[in-house]
Amino acid sequence: MAKVGLREWLALAPVFASGKLARYSDETGGPLGRFEADFCVKFGVRHALTMSSGTGALVSALVAAGVGPGDEVLVPAYTWIATAAAPLAAGAVPVLVDIDDTLTMDPQDILRKITPQTRAIIPVHMSNMVCDMDSIMRIARENNLVVIEDACQAVGLRYKTKRVGTIGDLGAFSFNQFKNINCGEGGAVVTNDARLFARARMYHDIGSMFRGHLDNANEPPMLGVNFKASQIQGAMLNVQLKKLDPMIARMRERYDVISEIFSKNTRLMVGPHNDVANAAGLHVIFETSEEAKRFAEENKRGVYRLFDSSRHVYTNWQPILQQRTGHPAMNPFHWTDRKIDYTPELCAQTLDILKRSCRISLGENYPVTLVAHIARRMSRQAKSKPASLFYATI
Repeated sequence: MAKVGLREWLALAPVFASGKLARYSDETGGPLGRFEADFCVKFGVRHALTMSSGTGALVSALVAAGVGPGDEVLVPAYTWIATAAAPLAAGAVPVLVDIDDTLTMDPQDILRKITPQTRAIIPVHMSNMVCDMDSIMRIARENNLVVIEDACQAVGLRYKTKRVGTIGDLGAFSFNQFKNINCGEGGAVVTNDARLFARARMYHDIGSMFRGHLDNANEPPMLGVNFKASQIQGAMLNVQLKKLDPMIARMRERYDVISEIFSKNTRLMVGPHNDVANAAGLHVIFETSEEAKRFAEENKRGVYRLFDSSRHVYTNWQPILQQRTGHPAMNPFHWTDRKIDYTPELCAQTLDILKRSCRISLGENYPVTLVAHIARRMSRQAKSKPASLFYATI
């Protein structure tokens, strides 16, 4: 989680003094325009559009890609509920896919869940754990599917040579208080496709037809909603963007320290990761759910069992499981070509992994010596457990 401090506070003063707080109140583009230009350079992408939230970014990306009624969208069973709710906001329905031990979409289950109605995949880079994008992109291209990366929980992380969120057709980011870039609430859509960018921009601004945009890729005017960000958010984001890579470097350094300590313990084995060279997230997987519960109870600071983070577990998404949206006549589940069922056992593999797993904070804002001390204590605890082998995935 990125910290906010004096530099963000100082960056706000010129915006307040100008009186130009709204997205389009500054003809020069203002702080938001500067942020988007710098974001494109840092992330190696052609187009970036700041949003009011990561949820707004996901919905706008889906609409931009033409996803709508009758379409199915593959989403992981372990993510923030917004990933599954976004397709419904666009008129489509989510189809839940199991995760594997990396906490990200299992490519094998993606293959099992594809139907003739499948239109898009939303892989989620969860808790700074990156997806197997090589496999996902290959599956998508073989099946003519749109890929919208949900990089909300891994802003700035890399998968091999590219930043996550820039690999698929579109990418969505979140800048809320608990993310790697923090302006309280905010988000962004990125893409290399001018047409997709134009459609996302029109949809995110219900007044777009009056803004005078001349680069809409020959797209006709389209009604949308209001997901615009403000220049206040832009001012904070400019400061936060400069902090991003140094923070990720600290996370990587602490990953190396912890993995080295764990490697000396035969009961702590480094497990699978889709890109170990860029790893910046850590969780441990036990043989039983009881061991995971006990480990979380013994290490309350910076450790929690993943299954206990109820808002990220599909079995707790009651409105989606019960297929309740707004007005019944506008319920996307009524527009599908087949019956969509959600049961508690739908993604049993996901539930099993989450019940046996604990996430461990890397403590990027704490001294390395303290992080190492905590890791050694955890290692000693593991050695003291009778025949209790567990795996650390970092």
